Amino acid sequence: MTAPEVVVLDYGSGNVRSAVRALERVGAHVTLTADERSVLDADGLFVPGVGNFHACLRGLRAVDGHRLIDVRLSGSRPVLGICVGMQAMFEGSSEPSVQGAVPGLDQWPGTVDRLPAEVVPHMGWSRVEAPEGTVLFDGVQDERFYFVHSYGVQDWTLDPHGPFEVVAPRVTWAEHGTRFVAAVENGPLSATQFHPEKSGDAGKQLLANWVATLR
Repeated sequence: MTAPEVVVLDYGSGNVRSAVRALERVGAHVTLTADERSVLDADGLFVPGVGNFHACLRGLRAVDGHRLIDVRLSGSRPVLGICVGMQAMFEGSSEPSVQGAVPGLDQWPGTVDRLPAEVVPHMGWSRVEAPEGTVLFDGVQDERFYFVHSYGVQDWTLDPHGPFEVVAPRVTWAEHGTRFVAAVENGPLSATQFHPEKSGDAGKQLLANWVATLR
């Protein structure tokens, strides 16, 4: 069976080599690039993110990542955002920025706000509360994952009703000072606040679950 083609979006966000290696270990053929054709043609797009929200969004927009992500999702092409790569999918962030605020990609409503905890950043292993029917967390619902962040989405408002209820996003939660969104599965768009590539066997299984959906 041919390995799924995964592009790790290269827009200047931190050390992405660990993500490339983690995806390769679960059977993906991985390319680190921002080339438009490669991004659009890949079976899956992995959007990393570390550091300041607004700096990451400036980097994403500099390589036309906001448009490429939107085009992929419009065609139901899978995208997985990680850490700030997840935060980027929301409307914006209250995180300070010397160079000024940059809007998020607005794939989901909501803002990213500082966690009201005694110790910030939230750094270490935390258990998550995965929903029924999860695909990402299949086999690892009761495991711990590795987080490094000071900001998070603390309120989820996209909750379809009526005939759209069957396609309502599956939201996973964790807690540090308050409950916050740890992951979202929403059709072709999935994201995690934690780093699966740094989460040992549990993270490896989560990435394997995602890659398996690309076959």
